[in-house]
Amino acid sequence: MGRFQAGMGTESGNGRVRAGEPGEAGAALHAVSSAVLAVTRHLSVHEVLQVIVRAAAQLLDARYAALGVPDEEGSFAEFVVEGVSEEEWEAIGPLPRQHGMLAAMLRDNAPKRLADIRREPEFEGWPTAHPVLKDFLGVPIRDGSDVLGIIFLANKNRREDRPAGFTERDEELLTLFAAHAAIAMTNARLYEHNRELTVVAERNRLARELHDAVAQKLFSLRLTAQAAAALAERDPERTVRELAQVERLAAEALAELRAVIFELRPADLADGLVASLRKHVEVLDRAYETEVRFAADPAAAAVVLGEEQEAALFRIAQEALHNALRHAGASGVEVRLRTGGGHAVLEVADDGAGFDPAAAVPNGEASGGGLGLASMRDRAEAAGAALSIDAAPGIGTVVRLEVPL
Repeated sequence: MGRFQAGMGTESGNGRVRAGEPGEAGAALHAVSSAVLAVTRHLSVHEVLQVIVRAAAQLLDARYAALGVPDEEGSFAEFVVEGVSEEEWEAIGPLPRQHGMLAAMLRDNAPKRLADIRREPEFEGWPTAHPVLKDFLGVPIRDGSDVLGIIFLANKNRREDRPAGFTERDEELLTLFAAHAAIAMTNARLYEHNRELTVVAERNRLARELHDAVAQKLFSLRLTAQAAAALAERDPERTVRELAQVERLAAEALAELRAVIFELRPADLADGLVASLRKHVEVLDRAYETEVRFAADPAAAAVVLGEEQEAALFRIAQEALHNALRHAGASGVEVRLRTGGGHAVLEVADDGAGFDPAAAVPNGEASGGGLGLASMRDRAEAAGAALSIDAAPGIGTVVRLEVPL
């Protein structure tokens, strides 16, 4: 992102951009818009905080910037800085708490614009390694009456074509930017909360899988072993049959457990989507008697997708494979990845029992056995992809996901 020069244009007597100068006002608003867009492209809360600080410093051409997130004890839960290296920050020491101008802003929750912070009554000095600050501008980031954070800027870079320090117009620009930053922070928090809920739901589903599949097989295994032990002396032939049943149940339980454990492991997409899908298919092929294959055209390996899109493709493939291996009774499943028509296309096809998609019940699970269709549709929608399911009783199922490139 280039440096945004917020000192452009002239001001009226009260420091506001004059309405009769659309070009200069438009340039200032363009700078705010560019800064806002830089923030809203990010989803994690910490990343959003960092980009807000960086964008605010560039917007008003400040040497130093910081963003403090208040906690419930009148201090800061997080404090992100710009213009200070990691080594300098370490030398400065612990995070600022309840003292000085920052504490005053925590109490007042109102903008502060100062020509020299060192002359203020609240100024209490800095640690030895702290940079020397002079002109200062602080603006709260509000969500209604709640203060989500406070942006602090200091030491506006000197230029001959503008007055020293921060102006009233700078305060207005930063206040406008803070209003948009509040939306980005709220969205990031909602995204992280939703992701946490998704993880909890996934863990609960896997817990049910362990109980419904593995635990039941182990219980059957125990009963069969007890029966074999009771028959060992008086009916050797039946004992052999029971022990064969024990071996079969043990193999099935092991395969189930392996599959669930693999699902518990986070998807590692560091090597790319193609390599990750191939690895996942290879593990499932070893864990199940069903033949599981993977095919990708050469162009698919070169496709560059966003992190969210890759994660959605991988998770939907996992869900579709889970359905085919656990519910469809398929003898073969194939995962295909290709490109065409400006899209990356993922298909998971099986030759199993199939089902009637029209018979899906309201909670998103098909009457044929809990296929998690709602989960797949939600993931596809979040990634901006189109999901289709070609299925009918007796002819197998093809789950198709198309992601625009």
